[in-house]
Amino acid sequence: MFQKILIANRGEIALRVIRACAEMGIKSVAVHSTADADAMHVRLADESVCIGPPSSTLSYLSFPAIISAAEITGADAIHPGYGFLSENAAFVQIVEDHGLSFIGPTAEHIRVMGDKITAKETMKALGVPVVPGSDGGVPDYETAVTVAEEIGYPVIIKATAGGGGKGMKLAKSPAELETAFRTARAEGKANFGNAEVYIEKYLGKPRHIEVQVFGDGKGHAVHLGERDCSLQRRHQKVLEEAPGPAIDAETRARIGKTCAEAVARINYIGAGTIEFLFEDGEFYFIEMNTRLQVEHPVTEGIFGVDLVREQIRVAQGLPLSFEQDDLQVNGHSIEVRINAEKLPNFTPSPGTIGMYHAPGGLGVRMDSALYGGYSIPPYYDSLIGKLIVHGRDRDEALSRLSRALGEIVIEGIDTTLPLFDALLAEEDILTGNYDIHWLEKWLAAHNG
Repeated sequence: MFQKILIANRGEIALRVIRACAEMGIKSVAVHSTADADAMHVRLADESVCIGPPSSTLSYLSFPAIISAAEITGADAIHPGYGFLSENAAFVQIVEDHGLSFIGPTAEHIRVMGDKITAKETMKALGVPVVPGSDGGVPDYETAVTVAEEIGYPVIIKATAGGGGKGMKLAKSPAELETAFRTARAEGKANFGNAEVYIEKYLGKPRHIEVQVFGDGKGHAVHLGERDCSLQRRHQKVLEEAPGPAIDAETRARIGKTCAEAVARINYIGAGTIEFLFEDGEFYFIEMNTRLQVEHPVTEGIFGVDLVREQIRVAQGLPLSFEQDDLQVNGHSIEVRINAEKLPNFTPSPGTIGMYHAPGGLGVRMDSALYGGYSIPPYYDSLIGKLIVHGRDRDEALSRLSRALGEIVIEGIDTTLPLFDALLAEEDILTGNYDIHWLEKWLAAHNG
């Protein structure tokens, strides 16, 4: 059994893992850059090690620094959180080569799912529905023309190694295809070192639905329902909720069973999320994230499970602590991501926190590493907190979210909190009648 776990991350997710370790009686090790010396995860961990200067490349993304920290502190395992090295197959291999356990999937599963074309082919073979599109990569513009004509416009060109909205270009007609194709290739090369792209049918008004799966690595897996993550800006999620407003119990059971069976067949271990576009009652696979998601708390809220604890358990070779029949949806949960950004342009707003007050009360959870006097460094992602609420139904969750938003105090910097107050005044949000394009259109209309 693990005696000590090193968390190769920072901010609220590092705190999340530290708390799970504390409840399980496992010692925790925080790593930090010089810019994070006063961070809350450093304060709350049992031990801490400085691994480099502010630059992520020289600290949180440095294989030698993290492995050295694990060896110096005598850690048994490494938990990657999300982002940084959480889906880096080479890092996983090095962790294992040094006799440490990686709390997450195998390097091979990360490799397969990290390449979008291979992931799509794998899922299709496992019986998971996919978006109509090219069979593999599209090598040149002439081939792109043929593929686009076969599946019909509009189409979207995506970089094989893309992510975060980079390397994705829409072509609504043949006249737009060449520019979209060449731009997607260029962005893929510039951002990921890989110019390969593929083409998919562009759906008009889909929702972004993701299914949470969990495997024990021994051919057994379960699903924990779905999350609706359709409210997005520039392909970045802003609000997530579970269960999805557009998904009924029968549909949830059907797609969940398909996903659980798929990951069980490949002996997947740990937490994973299979992401879909959902339109007119049909699911279309887009990618699989082989890690814990930022929005995992809404799933924890409706099922009453600790997903980080479960990650640690299966990494130690223990069986899942629940079966599929144990997982019954209880109520509704919503999460909003609070960023240190100045509206309306969402420009980064690092700085020193003045007064900070977290909301509380029944059904309210605030995952954040903020405290009064803390200086938010300008070097990392702008996410500074996640407000999660749970209610007996969606209406109660929305009401609780509105109340909790009114309690938060974050002084000294600009945040995206006003955005959520505005969204809760919109009828489409209150009724759940939105898709992945809704927020972009709303922002354009209100920020003109």
